[in-house]
Amino acid sequence: MTRATILVADDDRTIRTVIAEALGRQGYDVRTAGDAATLWQWVKAGEGDLVITDVLMPDGNGLDLVPQIARHRPNLRVIAMSAQSTLGTALRAAESGVFDYLPKPFDLDVLVRLVDRALAQPGTVPVPDGSAPDNTIPLIGRSAAMQEIYRLVAKLVQTDLTVLITGESGTGKELVARALHQYGRRRRGPFVAINMAAIPRELIESELFGHEKGAFTGASARASGRFEQAQGGTLFLDEIGDMPPEAQTRLLRVLQEGEFTTVGGRTPIAADVRIVTATHRDLQQLIRRGQFREDLFYRLNVVPIRIPPLRERRDDIPDLVRHFLIQAELDGLPVKRFDMAALDRLKTHDWPGNVRELENLVRRLAALYGEDVFGRALVERELAGARSTTLAEEEATPRRESLADAAERHIRSYFAAHDDRLPARGLYERIVREVERPLIAVTLEATRGNQLKAADLLGLNRNTLRKKIRELAIPVVRSLK
Repeated sequence: MTRATILVADDDRTIRTVIAEALGRQGYDVRTAGDAATLWQWVKAGEGDLVITDVLMPDGNGLDLVPQIARHRPNLRVIAMSAQSTLGTALRAAESGVFDYLPKPFDLDVLVRLVDRALAQPGTVPVPDGSAPDNTIPLIGRSAAMQEIYRLVAKLVQTDLTVLITGESGTGKELVARALHQYGRRRRGPFVAINMAAIPRELIESELFGHEKGAFTGASARASGRFEQAQGGTLFLDEIGDMPPEAQTRLLRVLQEGEFTTVGGRTPIAADVRIVTATHRDLQQLIRRGQFREDLFYRLNVVPIRIPPLRERRDDIPDLVRHFLIQAELDGLPVKRFDMAALDRLKTHDWPGNVRELENLVRRLAALYGEDVFGRALVERELAGARSTTLAEEEATPRRESLADAAERHIRSYFAAHDDRLPARGLYERIVREVERPLIAVTLEATRGNQLKAADLLGLNRNTLRKKIRELAIPVVRSLK
């Protein structure tokens, strides 16, 4: 049986030797070169069954060879490797048409498995169309965790697979979502983001799917929702764990059927969007509590991406700091830098606010302090001050209960008060009137009795408001001039 020949190109003799020995033990013939020119001569001569090349070579960029190889020998697969491990490198590798990309250092067992898979899957290598965007997404870091994210993003940008991004607040989940869009095949379409936690529960369905004129009180005209606004592009649903159950059901139907209807509408609209979601909450735990649909979770979790907290990738902090200092300089702030002792101190902090907290610290120091070089003592003082301020705020600010939580607690009291007996019929109308009366009364109080303003704020017709004031026996406050 003929043994496959692997062509390996890397300017580092040690790496060439280690790879050759590892693949040789697996029964492959290996030829090594220290430059791109030699590799290209071998390829043109029809040699080799697989190429492994470094990105940065002494006589050029290994990725520049990939389109040439695809045109000259379309069935010859290429694996790229690089020590310059950034999102940009991973994306460019994917766009060039490589079979896979490995950031250095890598596990030799991973390389061997990759070689076996590449040789077992013959096929035509796609030639890139040269239309890659040149915009930059600030995903920074060389840690192993970030390298895996880069590889995932690079693999996913040319697909429409649904992605669920998880991670603590401040880790950069939206940056990953934007990278998936801006480097993907839908990049010419819109990127529409909506935060589930920031939208009142009763408005979420209208926000997502739009509504028809007259669909509910205050719907004076047709309005498009985020699904319509994102047609041809990407819809990013942030904090998906805060989506109410009724909206979860409608979203599941969209994912299953590929179409939706507006609130109050009857005509289905095709959903030509890519769905990317994110959450800082544990959805599996929410499922166990009955707060999140399990079937929806599996529809959203097609490809999971976990963004690690900053405390799990402390070695990325110097690169992040340099990036934030450059951004501050571009915003007109003076040129600054941190000395090594200060950077070492930053790497020992736990960063409960993650990358967002680090960015705020860097920008604050750049704006407020005159030193050109920040030392450890200043960093210590700032970190201690930020911590004490946060603790004071937490102690002084009581947790604000949401209206939905208060309403749920109140409604449960009706059932608890009756033990095994259900409350009297007409509970829906009773609860609605209990909420409606203070809503109108407080709004009238805020507008100093101006019913025209109150009706506008409530989204009601003025005559409807007057009728409710009479029905609910709400005291009328005379408007003050």
